[in-house]
Formats: sequence, C-alpha cells, structure tokens
Amino acid sequence: METVLPTAQRSVSLPPACRYVIIGAGIHGLSTAWHLARRLRASDRGDGRDVLVLDKSAIGAGASGIACGVVRNNYFQPAMRRLMAHSVAVWESDPDAFAYHPVGYLQVSHEAMHDDVAQIHEEQCHIGYPSTFVEGERASARYLRGLFADWQAQRITSVLHEQRGGYAHNRASLEGLATKARAEGVRIVTGPRVTGLTLTADAVDAVVTDRGTVRCEQLVVAVGPWVRDLWAMLDLPATVEVRDRDGTVHTTDMWIYWLLQEGTLDVDPGTLSDNAGHMPPVVHIDTDAPLYDARGDLVTDEPWGIYYKPDVAVGGVQGGMMPVRVVAPADEVAVDPYGPASPHFVVGDDFARMWTAALAHCHGRFEGAGHLFRRERSGGIGCFTPDSFPVFDVFRQNAYVIADSNHGYKMLGVGDLVAAELLGTPGPTGPVPLRAV
Repeated sequence: METVLPTAQRSVSLPPACRYVIIGAGIHGLSTAWHLARRLRASDRGDGRDVLVLDKSAIGAGASGIACGVVRNNYFQPAMRRLMAHSVAVWESDPDAFAYHPVGYLQVSHEAMHDDVAQIHEEQCHIGYPSTFVEGERASARYLRGLFADWQAQRITSVLHEQRGGYAHNRASLEGLATKARAEGVRIVTGPRVTGLTLTADAVDAVVTDRGTVRCEQLVVAVGPWVRDLWAMLDLPATVEVRDRDGTVHTTDMWIYWLLQEGTLDVDPGTLSDNAGHMPPVVHIDTDAPLYDARGDLVTDEPWGIYYKPDVAVGGVQGGMMPVRVVAPADEVAVDPYGPASPHFVVGDDFARMWTAALAHCHGRFEGAGHLFRRERSGGIGCFTPDSFPVFDVFRQNAYVIADSNHGYKMLGVGDLVAAELLGTPGPTGPVPLRAV
C-alpha cells in the first residue's frame, strides 16, 4: 500500500553505514530487529543502534497490516510444529503489547480430513502442545454445541481444539513490535525506496535507495509480497525445478501470487460470544456439506472451508477462505498499489456470498445476515513458493531472506530464530530449526 508519510519522516536522512540493515517493517522485519537488538545487547556485541529498518511506505504497509492475524499450530511437519510452538510462546510473552488474544483455535473437519487432523493432534501431543481431539459426528456436534448453542454445521466428524493460539490485531501488533524495537535503540526509517543492492565478491556490500546508499555487514530481506523484487536484486533464479509425486520434473516460477480473500461482517464482535459470554476460539471449518445462500440457492456442492473470529479492535466478525491463484507470470503481477488500494486484488461479491452463507451454515445467529457484509475494499495478494513452504536462509553470503509463503502472523518467532542464527547463538530449544523448514 502506498502511504503518504509526514514531512518529518520523509526528510529523515539515512546513515552512510549500519552493521545490520533490515528491509521491510512488517511482522518479520520488526520482530527480527527487536530480537537482534536484544541479543546484541545481552551478548555485549552491540545494541539496537547497530540495526536499521527500512520501509518504502510505513510500518505495516504490506500484508502484515491487513492480515486477519490468526495464530495456530496446525501443521504436519516437525520443523513447522516447533517453529509455530515457539512463535506462540513469543506472542504469549507480552499479549498486551502485541494486541494478542490467546483464545485458542478450532479445526472443525469432515471425514476426508480425519486422519490428517488426528496426526496433527498426535504430533502436538508429542511436543507438549495442548490440544483436544474429538472424533465422530455426534461427539463433534455435542462438543461444538457446548461452545455455541446455535451450532448447526453438517457432516462434521472431528474437532481439534488447540488451547493455545488465537489471534492478534494487525496494526496494533506491529506498533507494539516497533515500540519494543525502538526501545532497544533500533532506527526505523520509512520513506526510502530500495532500488538496488551493491554486490561485491558474492556478498551484499550496500543497499541502494532513492534517498542514498547504506553500506552494511548483514542484510535481512523481510518484504512479504515484494520478495520477488529483492530476490531479483540478489540475482537469484526466477524459476525452480519441481518434482511432482509421479516423478515428473517441471520448471515453474520461484514466486507465485495468490489473491487473499478476507472480509468482515458488520456486527458487534460480541455477536460471536460462546455460551459463557466469552470471546470464542478462532474457528476454521472444512466440510463437504452442500452450501446454500439465504434464498436457498446452491452456492457450492464441492468441499469448502472458511475461518472467522471476532474483530475486537475495529468491530465486526472477520475471516476469510482459501486464497485464489493469480493467473499470471510472477514478473507481470503488479504488487503496487497494495491491498485495498489495488484496483485488482480485492475480494468481490462471490466471496461475500460464499463466506456469509458459510457463517449461516455454522451458526443460526448469522442466518439472514449476509446483507451486513461490510462493503469496503478488502483483500490483497500474498507471495507463495511453489510448494507453499517458507524459505528462511542465507543467500549471497550475507543476505538472510525471510520469505514466509504468507504464513505471516503465525510466525512471529522467526525473528528471534533469525537473530540467533545471525549471531551464532543457540535457539530457544537447541539448534535453530530454520534450515530444516
């Protein structure tokens, strides 16, 4: 999103050099800056004055600033589970500063997903991550009606209830991170646009911007949907070979863009309270039950899924559903203007119809409420890898790339682990697991 900055911010001059330069003032850039400054000070190897964060627009001007902010640990892979558990712990370390609501997370599923969800529960138990697994249609309905008296979704045969996890408010979370980083001495400069990188002997020597050049010893790239552009500045391959399950190898774009589908029902957030009058867990439902709108017309007879939660920050019930792939080569996708400012990458009537129909399918309280869908521009695009797994690694000797494949808010702890790896210090549970992802 292009943001007009105050004159005072726009006129800030850049230092000629800084040991650590971080590009991107979103969730990963700010988290890395904060944790890096803390670790530098704790090890007597420097402090936050050695860390500079650059962003061409503003704090949270990209995907972090419009995210739904769901925090969960719903993954198969051991490295991802450990990473998510660590990230939840970081959220829990200061929920007020991070505008974090530790309400838990529900994965509500139909029979085709039973075995996968059962495996996730088993693996969560293995790492001591508390969750409850409910099996069978009757038991699942009883459990969900114990939370929501008006629960009425059909063809549900399992429920995975993570007691930890929840959601965070995007803008407030980022301001909380920025405040922590600045308190450590980190300088956050918004306005300069990165136009290139100076490479010397396969290492980044300097970051070139339209406001001047900054030499650095270490670069961290944490730019979300703009990773395609910084990847190109690092002169890294635009394509990658992918091996399909049948053994076939084909070449595809390294970066793939998807339209993020999220929106808000314009009701009091308390409308989604549970039976005890409390804010409920985040709900993610996947089912193969036919879905109908308020007029009784079929929306879809294919399996579908949505997620939703109260938005206590700005009001309403907020959520979304699976993103839709942008059918265009990666180098042709216009990332700017971003989010609601884009004329192309925002949700439309089809999303509103399906998402509100799905809410009514789940809860009697939302029947006939489709007209309350907030008709504001919402959505954005996310940048994914071909297999949707994140990339956290060092390139060009001293450029650490954080490309989260749109997992975003769930991965607040990545900044801590990147900082630990940059300084060669142990991670929170032994060796830093990022290279295993």
